[in-house]
Amino acid sequence: MTFQQLLDGAEVLAQSGDDPAVSSVEYDSRRVKPGCVFVAIRGESSDGNRFIDQAIQAGAAAVVTDSAGEVPRPNVGWAVVPNGRRALARVSANFYKKPAERMAVTGITGTNGKSTTAFLVESILTAAGRRSALIGTIEYHVAGNVLPAPHTTPEALELNRIFHQALAEGATDAVMEVSSHALAQERVYGVPFDVAVFTNLTRDHLDYHRTMEEYFAAKRVLFEGCGTDPPRAVVTNGDDEYGAKLADFSRKRSSLVLKYGWERGDVHAEKVEITTRGTRFDLVMPEGKIAVFSALIGRVNVYNILAAAGACFARGCPAQAILDGVGRLACVPGRFERVDCCQPFTVVVDYAHTDDALRNLTALARELVSAAKGRVLTVFGCGGDRDRKKRPLMGEAAGRGSDFVVLTSDNPRSEDPLAIMNDAVVGLQKTGVKYSVEVDRRKAIALAIGEARAGDIVLLAGKGHEKVQISREGALPFDDLEVARQALHAVGFECDAAASGAKL
Repeated sequence: MTFQQLLDGAEVLAQSGDDPAVSSVEYDSRRVKPGCVFVAIRGESSDGNRFIDQAIQAGAAAVVTDSAGEVPRPNVGWAVVPNGRRALARVSANFYKKPAERMAVTGITGTNGKSTTAFLVESILTAAGRRSALIGTIEYHVAGNVLPAPHTTPEALELNRIFHQALAEGATDAVMEVSSHALAQERVYGVPFDVAVFTNLTRDHLDYHRTMEEYFAAKRVLFEGCGTDPPRAVVTNGDDEYGAKLADFSRKRSSLVLKYGWERGDVHAEKVEITTRGTRFDLVMPEGKIAVFSALIGRVNVYNILAAAGACFARGCPAQAILDGVGRLACVPGRFERVDCCQPFTVVVDYAHTDDALRNLTALARELVSAAKGRVLTVFGCGGDRDRKKRPLMGEAAGRGSDFVVLTSDNPRSEDPLAIMNDAVVGLQKTGVKYSVEVDRRKAIALAIGEARAGDIVLLAGKGHEKVQISREGALPFDDLEVARQALHAVGFECDAAASGAKL
């Protein structure tokens, strides 16, 4: 492929220099090799244009820059574009032969439930005989391999590379979580989504989006079309006020719009039974009703199943595949994941990191321990360098839903952990709940487990599947599941690694 071919479809303001053959595309100058096209992007924290000369010294054959003030360098191809991220998306798609256009892509956005819904969609598609890639917060699945997920939604270059790899292995579908950051930063620009799913919208990421209106506007981009036509099909939560707005918005743009909800909607639930063994209900869809059982527990997972069923119905999956796919998914890492060391109380790791998610989590825990008159003990913290205003809301949610709370550190990042905790404790104190403060998360988990009695449930909230804790010192290994096992072992319980992580 030549540089000129690579630029096909990109908006170019000016072009000069050679038309060299292209061997790769990079936006990180440290990865540039001879024959590479370097895409220099002005980012939020750094400017790739500062590294153009470094990229050329490493062998870049051409440069795409979003800075009109940069002087073209001699002996390389040169293109000036108005938007670096859009250009990256176009050239990445061209380099990998537009892989997203050769498969059906389902995008899932919303504050909560994206990961579980994505895992469910993947499971149903597999049951329907489809081959798919999964891209999301927890991990990426590509060609049977499980890869670490540095971002919920990767940059356009990595995204097209994953699509390309999946296609080479015969993938027909891709399922991906689409974060509001990715939409605002146009990481999915040019991706033609076949199905778009909206789960809900609650307060989160306002350190980035500033207002709920801006947050919603970012989510809505998925339904407008990201440099493409709008999605063919839209599946949205009709019980959420923003979901209802998106359904109305999409009816003029998409050929199929499905609303799902607890009691009403094109896809809804009847006769819901939630037990410690799983969730059972009648799944009502446009073409009939099926009785489903899932090992996933709780009201939130009923919503996740409804969303996934709607998405897969829109993808033409038969009812039997939906039934089988829901039934086969036994767990989602870090989502209500049980730590089982044969202790007489329950320990659960969950990713809940917003006030709404904490309310849902503690409500489910209360329901599960009510028969045994057990208590809900919650360990939680708030992330640093994020929306400070949600911290007291999280404290209040944890306090109102729990009998005992241990306030601790989450990922403090560049902030002082004690300052973060001081923000959260205000909401906690409003509830009058009994609580302790312990900045060391390892000690906090041990404290909660030491307080637990038979019939109780201990909730370790906030980090879920994460394997590190991020602070001023960097990213240090930390796994709530493993730390909980160690704490249980320290008080006399024997943990079987094979049993730990099983679901309730």
